[in-house]
Amino acid sequence: MPPFEHAVAATRGARDYQEDTAAFLSGGDPIALSNDGPEYDRSGFAVLADGMGGHTGGALASRTVCDHFLKHAVASTGDLSERLISALGAANAAIASKIVQNPLLSGMGSTLIGAAFSPAGVEWVSVGDSPLFLFRRGELAVLNEDHSLAPELERMVAEGKLTAEEARHDPRRHMLRSAVTGEEIDLLDVSRQPLKLEPGDFIILASDGIATLETSEVARLVQGYAKDGAAAVARAIIRAIESIKEPYQDNATVLVVRAVG
Repeated sequence: MPPFEHAVAATRGARDYQEDTAAFLSGGDPIALSNDGPEYDRSGFAVLADGMGGHTGGALASRTVCDHFLKHAVASTGDLSERLISALGAANAAIASKIVQNPLLSGMGSTLIGAAFSPAGVEWVSVGDSPLFLFRRGELAVLNEDHSLAPELERMVAEGKLTAEEARHDPRRHMLRSAVTGEEIDLLDVSRQPLKLEPGDFIILASDGIATLETSEVARLVQGYAKDGAAAVARAIIRAIESIKEPYQDNATVLVVRAVG
């Protein structure tokens, strides 16, 4: 895997509070591609969480999930996929502990995408509806499963039980079938093996606020700003979301990782 750089950008959207949290923890051992150029990472862990539970609960949940996921992932040893699943368990246990300490927080929770970058490529674990994208050679693909009701509604469209328009505007569309709530996790998505990355690839962890943009528009933005690096791409995506001025725009956060050629 080539070395990489990373950046985060976010917007509160139409809300007056932020329930998203994203963070990256480098694995150390940076590399410089030239004597006078910047240093890039060889390995590290990325995490993004979209909290639920209102101003206090949602923000606390996403911060708690990110903090405990990263601490556990870095401190543990062994196979990376097992470390990711174990770190998810630690994050879930931390949410349970917060609720025990303060029962008024009952009902809070969070989505989670956790990704590990290593010389073998990228591996991930995810719970909820926060998408994980791969951009490669002009194409954008979603790598992880969507644990909202959206896939079920699309299945009903395919079976002729709903029209595409009905599914698109169904109020249940963003209801989660699985989340990090301190209880047993019903659904989780885990990469089967490392995905090898190529120079020029982008991995994007995002909260579901990015859904305001069509996938083709996200791909166009990455393509247009790719040469300027991860920070330029992250800022461009958030600017595009804000420019639409969606009256009910959710928080939107992106953590962008670029494989450097």
